[in-house]
Amino acid sequence: MIHCRKWLPRVWILGAFFVCLGLSATALRAASKGQHSGHKGGKAAHIHTVFIILMENKNWSDVQGNNLAPYINKTLLRKGSYADQYYNPPGIHPSLPNYLWLEAGTNFGILNDNPPSTDHQSTSSHLATLLNNAGITWKAYAENITGTSCPLTDSYPYAVRHDPFVYFDDVTDTLNSNSAYCIDHIRPYTELAGDLANNTVAQYNFIIPNVCDDMHDNCGTDPVQAGDTWLSNAVPPILNSMAYQSGGALFITWDEGVGSDGPIGMIALSPLGKGHGYHNSIHYTHGSTLRSIEEIFGLTPFLGDAANETDLSDLFKSFP
Repeated sequence: MIHCRKWLPRVWILGAFFVCLGLSATALRAASKGQHSGHKGGKAAHIHTVFIILMENKNWSDVQGNNLAPYINKTLLRKGSYADQYYNPPGIHPSLPNYLWLEAGTNFGILNDNPPSTDHQSTSSHLATLLNNAGITWKAYAENITGTSCPLTDSYPYAVRHDPFVYFDDVTDTLNSNSAYCIDHIRPYTELAGDLANNTVAQYNFIIPNVCDDMHDNCGTDPVQAGDTWLSNAVPPILNSMAYQSGGALFITWDEGVGSDGPIGMIALSPLGKGHGYHNSIHYTHGSTLRSIEEIFGLTPFLGDAANETDLSDLFKSFP
């Protein structure tokens, strides 16, 4: 409790009452801001900015220990924390339904890679809209889009199935290629470097490599090697940014297992992470990632499967 009478002359008592009232309200707001209703949210309470990079179609055994992925194995795994038992949701294949799961906690019954013209959804119960309604900024950075239209179709090597946001009508104004909201929020990847340097990135940033860089296609180089090289160029600017160093977290994961549901990779890097190669054998899915993001930003309700999964907080330090 703040006792203003002890530090202000009597003539200011009335004014001090209102000052204290304002301070108390501010303190209350600050205290409530640090509380999250989600499971284990305390461990993520001081993360302010989230980056996610989605790689493609590799089991963790294809990447961990692979000599063609020196940056992942010799730099990222030694610096960050990672999960040994992270899976795509059971039986959910191919790519698109996994991206939808990361955005909405469900695949809406979709088990194909069709474009938004076929698979678009009218629901507003998905992450981008929860973020927007809460006043939390978000942006997607996709390789090989123009930034002058809403990218609703493939433009190789951009694959629309790897861009979950354009499958929701409230993002695209129902398949409108001129949607200002879509164009403002889904930007060319080439803009990320400037936003990092200028400290103007959003609070939630979803990064979409093209199919030559995400380990999906063989574009003249082994896919694992190509993806590892791309990460070696893409990750350092994030880690060197003010947004990351002042309470940021970068999650690198893969969309789905090959021949099974995984395990697939999940690497978490953060100044607030346990890091130093910490890893665990807790069972996680994409619902765990979605739950963690909702906890970080204090969003409710948990979307779909996020309500059922364990969050990723074990990869982070415990702190007040």
